[in-house]
Amino acid sequence: MKFKSLLIATLACGIALTAQAQTTQRLTASKVNEYGLIYSLPLTEVDITIETEHTVLTPGEFYNYARRNLAINDAITETSTTVRLKSVTFTTRGVADKDNQWLVQFKAGSTPYMVLTEDGRPLAVNAPEGVEVDAPVLPVAVAAEPTILETDAARQAMTQDMIRSSSLSKRAELAAQRIFELRDMRSDLLSGQADNPPADGAAMQLVLQNLADQEAALTAMFAGTRSTWTDVKTITIRPDSAGISDEIIARISPYDGIIDADNLAGAPLTLSAEVIERGTLPVNEKGEVKKFPKGGVAYTIPGKARISISYEGSVIATADVDLAQLGVTFGIDPSLFTDKKAPSKMLFDPNTGSLLLIGPADL
Repeated sequence: MKFKSLLIATLACGIALTAQAQTTQRLTASKVNEYGLIYSLPLTEVDITIETEHTVLTPGEFYNYARRNLAINDAITETSTTVRLKSVTFTTRGVADKDNQWLVQFKAGSTPYMVLTEDGRPLAVNAPEGVEVDAPVLPVAVAAEPTILETDAARQAMTQDMIRSSSLSKRAELAAQRIFELRDMRSDLLSGQADNPPADGAAMQLVLQNLADQEAALTAMFAGTRSTWTDVKTITIRPDSAGISDEIIARISPYDGIIDADNLAGAPLTLSAEVIERGTLPVNEKGEVKKFPKGGVAYTIPGKARISISYEGSVIATADVDLAQLGVTFGIDPSLFTDKKAPSKMLFDPNTGSLLLIGPADL
C-alpha cells in the first residue's frame, strides 16, 4: 500500500540494509521491520546526447605564393570555423520518485529480500541482482590532433637559410626548393640510387616516413591546415503526461558549437515528446479491472512516448521510449515470494519500474 511520507520515514528506521554493491542495497524482511520493505518506483528521464564536429581551416604562412611556387590553386586563404551536427543519441534512466513510495508487506516469519538501487528503486525480489538494461554506446568528445605544422617534422623541415631570411617571398621560394629536394631524395632511395641507403627495410621505412612528413609540413605552409575535433553535451528532460511540443533544448552556433537554449547566437534544436500510449491496468476474463493485491509488490505498467529532435526545419532523430510517468501502478501478491517450497523471484526494469520477469527463485 502507498504511505504518507511521515509514516514512511518512521518505518524506514527499522529496515535492515545490507550493501550488495557500490550502487545497490539489499533489504531483508524481518521482525525488526515488521516484515515490511519500502522502496520508490521511478520516474523516467531521457538523456539527449548531442555530438558536434568542429573544423578549423588555417592559412599557411606562404598561402599567397601557393599558386606561383607549387601550383596549388585551392590554398586556404583565411581562417574559418565550421560546426556540423554529427549525431543525436537517446537514452533513458530512472530516478526515484519520492512521492511514489511503497510498502510491501510479507508474511510474518518469512525472509524474502529486495535489491534496490542506491536511491531506492527496485531491481529484484528474491534475486541477488537485477537485469542489466542494454544502453547504446554514447559518443565521446575527441580532441583535435596536432596539425602537421605542430609536429617535429615541421621543425626538421626548416633549413637555416629559411630561418635567417627576413623576406617572406624568399622564405617561400626556399621552402618550395626544399620540397623538390625532399622528393628527389625519396626518389633516389626508392630507385636504389642513394649514396648511403638505410641498412634494412625498417630503417628505410623510417627514413621515407620522415621525408614524407617534412614534405607535408612544408606543403602545409602553402596550402594551409585543417583541424577537426568533436564535442559532446548531454541534456536531460523529464516528459510529463501532457507531452512536449517544440521546446528549444539547445542551439548550435556555427562558431562555438552547442550553446544554451537562451543564447540566440545559434540555430535552435527543438524537442517534441508525443504521448503514443498510456499504461493501462490489467483486466480479468470478464474485462473487469483487477484489484491491487493486499500488501502487494507494486510495479509500473509504463506508457510510451515518441521523442523527436528537429534542426533547421527537419526531424533529425526520433525514438520511442517507455516512460514510467505515463503509466499506472499494479501489484503482485506478496505470498508468491514467501512460499517455503517454491518461492518466486521478480525482476524490475530500473528505468521504468516495469515487471521484466517473474519465476522460480534460485534456491
